Amino acid sequence: MQPVIREQAPLISFRGVCKAFGPKVVYRGLDLDVYRGEVITIVGGSGVGKSVMLKMLIGLLAVDRGSIAFDGHEITAMSEDQLSRVRQRIAMLFQSGALFDSLNVGENVAYGLEEHFRQKMSKAEIKDRVAWALGLVGLPGVEEMRPADLSGGMRKRVGLARAIAVQPEVVLYDEPTTGLDPINTARVNHMIMGLQEKLHFTSMVVTHDMKSAFTISDRMAMVHSGTIICQAPVDEFRASTDPRVHDFIEGRAPVKESVEALLSSG
Repeated sequence: MQPVIREQAPLISFRGVCKAFGPKVVYRGLDLDVYRGEVITIVGGSGVGKSVMLKMLIGLLAVDRGSIAFDGHEITAMSEDQLSRVRQRIAMLFQSGALFDSLNVGENVAYGLEEHFRQKMSKAEIKDRVAWALGLVGLPGVEEMRPADLSGGMRKRVGLARAIAVQPEVVLYDEPTTGLDPINTARVNHMIMGLQEKLHFTSMVVTHDMKSAFTISDRMAMVHSGTIICQAPVDEFRASTDPRVHDFIEGRAPVKESVEALLSSG
């Protein structure tokens, strides 16, 4: 990936964000900056709150304390109408693809356009935009297919087409390669990099797939114990001397955790 020239101010900023679900504390002080035009990948173990971070950014989950700013505007203080305008600028690819089974592929891809741009775009313009988006993800001419007839990889690509159809400034990817075979994983990674090069948006990727993370990222950040313990360009992240980062990269659980897991399973 090409290095990103950082602006003086980040496009997205998390400061002191705290979030808990009952007794389970997810974040106890999340601080993270995201710069315009970069691909930043968020890694960490299962259940640490990587997807929660994305959902807080677009207002699907409220923060308990702290600040989230997008393009200089405070997300946590926005009304639903204001959040709706933000969601026109930030698109999200959900882990499952989140397609509507009652709609065909074309209608699924057009969903965000119909929701946010119905007054600005004609039916013909929406149809053309759908075809454009499907072409970018390598699925031209599949508008009439049903989600039930798609493979897992195709569902992800249709979900991605729906995300980019609104021509967002930011795309959030929630586990984009989960459940895919190696060939489709490589295809999705290639598409993420290709779309980044063509459309120049900002990308936040949540994944536990380290091979994908090292392939697509400009920077990486690791969530551990409710905070970010390391954020750095890919080569620096890979070379981190923090044992928690090193163990995660190598797929090794710390000895204490391994022993506790064995005892609890017995």
